[in-house]
Amino acid sequence: MPDTLPPPATSVAHILWSETASHGRRDIAEEVPVALVYDASTEAVMMATPADLEDFAYGFSLNEGLISEPADIQRLDIVSGPDGIEARIWLTPDKSRRLTARRRSRTGPTGCGLCGIESLEDVLRLRGELPPSELRLSVADIMSAVESLESQQPLGQQTRAVHAAGFWTPEAGLIATREDVGRHNALDKLAGAVSRQATDPTRGAIVLTSRVSVEMVQKAVAMGAPVLIAISAPTALALRTAEEAGLTVVAVARHNGFEVFTRHERIVF
Repeated sequence: MPDTLPPPATSVAHILWSETASHGRRDIAEEVPVALVYDASTEAVMMATPADLEDFAYGFSLNEGLISEPADIQRLDIVSGPDGIEARIWLTPDKSRRLTARRRSRTGPTGCGLCGIESLEDVLRLRGELPPSELRLSVADIMSAVESLESQQPLGQQTRAVHAAGFWTPEAGLIATREDVGRHNALDKLAGAVSRQATDPTRGAIVLTSRVSVEMVQKAVAMGAPVLIAISAPTALALRTAEEAGLTVVAVARHNGFEVFTRHERIVF
């Protein structure tokens, strides 16, 4: 990765008022356009935090169904320019042909946040099935996962402006955490990190600082994790999708408790 990438946070001057006014500085999270370019053609442009972009490229590719495993990417270059950053991804010949065919079948452009979607029907389509898992989590496990994520957010503690996604296992605790101004981006970065570490996603839970939307459920299922834990609430569509996929959703997880919405058999009270 080049040394010319902007930092993930920038110090700016401000006036703070708290009973009296004072001049000071605050660290502010950066967000820059990041283009995901496959075989010299741009697939998506996302506003993202300029950190862990290799993980982002791998995770986005996996979660969007563009690759099946990290080895499907032959080469990856992160290139910074005056207008933003490009993740230049070169796929294996088979995956490249599939992506070319997918592009040709599209009937129109897609909107931000639903990259690669070709129809309204595709919005709700699950990519793959959740594999079998024997994972069972206790109340103490869930509380430990949430507390662990809180302590592993350096950029969040610095700026108070980014989301975090972590992967927690009963055996090893929190094994990976990624942060980004975008909650989808944070989860994509986590997916890339987990896949590149060759970690078995069926043995642990995803932990989020954000709300649980349908896209977050779809990405969790694409990763293969059986449990999704979030400190905020889910949407109704996210819960219907999770139930269909066999995903356990634990949300509104705070220091004093949590709520289990789907597939409660994985939680031991």
